[in-house]
Amino acid sequence: MPVFKRSFAFMKMTPRVARLVMNLWPPFAGAGIRIQRIAPDWHEVDVGLRLRWFNRNARGVHFGGSLYAMTDPFYMLMLMQLLGPEYNVWDKAASIEFIRPGTGRLQARFRLSPVQVEAIRQATAHGERHLPEFTVDIVNEAGETVSRVRKTLYVRRHRPRG
Repeated sequence: MPVFKRSFAFMKMTPRVARLVMNLWPPFAGAGIRIQRIAPDWHEVDVGLRLRWFNRNARGVHFGGSLYAMTDPFYMLMLMQLLGPEYNVWDKAASIEFIRPGTGRLQARFRLSPVQVEAIRQATAHGERHLPEFTVDIVNEAGETVSRVRKTLYVRRHRPRG
């Protein structure tokens, strides 16, 4: 099945169904990643990760790959929903900064304001590509930042055919 058809199927999912499907998705389930909440308007997503025997590294703390994985698709998925099928949205680049060892329960909160979404619409109004950047902190139960992930997305409105 072509990529655009699969992404279109995702576009039809309600936040509740998307949360259920993503929580059952093997890469997330296998890493212990849980989508805790997707706001009904797709402007907010909360993701959690508990330290388990299968997601520890050699030092007994959270494996860095799991920390990154818990942040990987969410800004892209949120923008896909908020902008609609007339936009191409892709992850373009990412970096992760490890600030302190992660233990216990960790959380990442993704937020996109209506102002940010409107700025992206304006920047892509005539088919131009736009590379918005977002940052999300992964925090522990004490609210301390464990890791900081910076994401660059590629957004372009489909050009009219003809």
